[in-house]
Amino acid sequence: MIDSGKKQRTAEAKSRVHRRVYAAVDSDNYEFIPAKKEIDYYDNDVPQRVAIYVRVSTDNIQQTSSYELQKKYYEDFVAHHPNWILMRIYADEGISGTSLARRDEFNKMIADCRAGKIDMIITKSVSRFSRNVVDCISIVRMLAELSHPVGVFFESECIFSLKDDSQMALSFLATMAQEESHTRSRSMETSLKMRLDAGLPLTPKLLGYSHDSDGNLVINPDEEATVKLIFYMYLYGYSTADIADALTELGKKTYLGNVRWTSNSIVQVLRNERHCGDVRTRKTFTPSYLNHKSRKNRGDRAQSVYRNHHAAIISRDDYIAVQHLLNNTKYGNKSILPELRVIDSGLLKGFITINPRWAGFKLADYYQAAASINPEISGGEDSHDGFEKQEQEIHIQIEPGEFDLRGFEVARTEFFDAICRPYVIFQDKRIKFSTACVRKFGKENKVELLVHPIDMRFAVRTAAKDSRQAVICSRVSGGIYYPREVSGAAYMETLYQLFRWNTDFKYRVSGTLFQNDDESVYIFNTVDAEAFVKPHMLPEASAAETERGAIKPLSVSGSRVRIVPENWANSFGNEYYLHRHYYPPIESQDKNDWKIRTEGRLIETGVKLRVTGIDELKRFIKQELSGSATEGTTDE
Repeated sequence: MIDSGKKQRTAEAKSRVHRRVYAAVDSDNYEFIPAKKEIDYYDNDVPQRVAIYVRVSTDNIQQTSSYELQKKYYEDFVAHHPNWILMRIYADEGISGTSLARRDEFNKMIADCRAGKIDMIITKSVSRFSRNVVDCISIVRMLAELSHPVGVFFESECIFSLKDDSQMALSFLATMAQEESHTRSRSMETSLKMRLDAGLPLTPKLLGYSHDSDGNLVINPDEEATVKLIFYMYLYGYSTADIADALTELGKKTYLGNVRWTSNSIVQVLRNERHCGDVRTRKTFTPSYLNHKSRKNRGDRAQSVYRNHHAAIISRDDYIAVQHLLNNTKYGNKSILPELRVIDSGLLKGFITINPRWAGFKLADYYQAAASINPEISGGEDSHDGFEKQEQEIHIQIEPGEFDLRGFEVARTEFFDAICRPYVIFQDKRIKFSTACVRKFGKENKVELLVHPIDMRFAVRTAAKDSRQAVICSRVSGGIYYPREVSGAAYMETLYQLFRWNTDFKYRVSGTLFQNDDESVYIFNTVDAEAFVKPHMLPEASAAETERGAIKPLSVSGSRVRIVPENWANSFGNEYYLHRHYYPPIESQDKNDWKIRTEGRLIETGVKLRVTGIDELKRFIKQELSGSATEGTTDE
């Protein structure tokens, strides 16, 4: 059934619409105001302030000619439009179009557009304006949305950005321009790879060298002494800032011809392997062709090393020594190449001193040093895992009347956890001794750190006044000594590897004090280390373990769970005679057994470096610095 009322209402609504559409306009009370004419590139009768943007990709002489021709062409181009005013030609030379970085003139032009100084920009093509599709589209839209819109005319493509139908064509052409840059980038990458594979490394301009007619590096006699002076001064102990000041004072020129040197420019010379006759390729690479930001090549790209590629100015050993010194400056090392010393007698036999500011010694070096005085250690040369210590037999002799203590144990101090307990904590590349330790040392708070890589023991002893390995283990306040954190950034990773520890864990090890007159040493057995782990790092219990009952940690310390060695579960401590073997009582030791302050025997580790002798360094430096203010410091 049809609803007659609804049908009538629909008809009335249509009638009202008809009356409104055909309503008569009262001409006496109506005024029409036309819109301003839209700006169009083809309108010569509209006054417009015009900016020209030109860019060439490189700064060679052929492109410079193109650059000048573009400028002249557009000057004449604007002159043929009487209502156009040429505000300025913005020109970037030798700058890539894939990024806005360093395009100073382009950025200045956009700033002038924002300031209302420009009505229209004319450029040769989309690729000249930008080879980055995101930059191109976003900038064009931003200019169109200004309170005083600015249009961009791309001459080759005949596109004016303020026209409604320009967006799709502009987006497509901007994408093509970007892809063209991508193709060129891949082509250059392929060309470089082919060159390197063919044994033709790039050898750009370098201080101390020139190129012969075949493009090979040959020593430049006018610059050779400058390079050698830089390396020799650094080996002698000068800082990079000292060397920069000396060269500036002498008027020596950088490879760019500058007479003012900086610390960074000195480091660049010291880091360049070409000064020792080698060439390493692909030290940096550019991941993105859009931003051109280079990154250090840490295995991301293939590299080649050409040794003895050309004549060397400094020896390879001097170069390697300098790299070791540079690598360790971040740890505060300022000395000549540190030495590794192992103690060959006394209470600390087999212990090796740790240099707190040197990261150059690795596991193999420590094992090599330990093997030099421990004939019972065997193993391969190339792997520290191959080193094994033969178990030493312990002979127990019971005198008549003595009580046989076999089967008895010396209780672990860790179970008592008293405030006066001596221990050391390893955490986050830092070491911190307990209050009991540092107060035993008292004012003798300059200490040396030692490690026994085979027995996996760690030691700290009072240091001699002239020790170059000393660190400060405490601070004093009101005459009372408190623990002070010791930085372990240089050597902590190696220690964790030696002790087979997890770098994510915090470790605490109890120690035993040995003291004689003014000599003191704490020895810590890292095999008995307690670990403190964040709860989320705990492994999940297996199904079998769950059946036996819930597994609960020994205790919770702050936000961490305390984990103890497995062998603690069935014992109170070390067997009595084994304990005496590791920690012999003081009264049973003679003077030769003691010798806490023994310096240790020098060990040659790895490949022996034949670094230029100190006398030769001093002679050459004095010769080159003759008459400068820095000269006198070589006598120190």
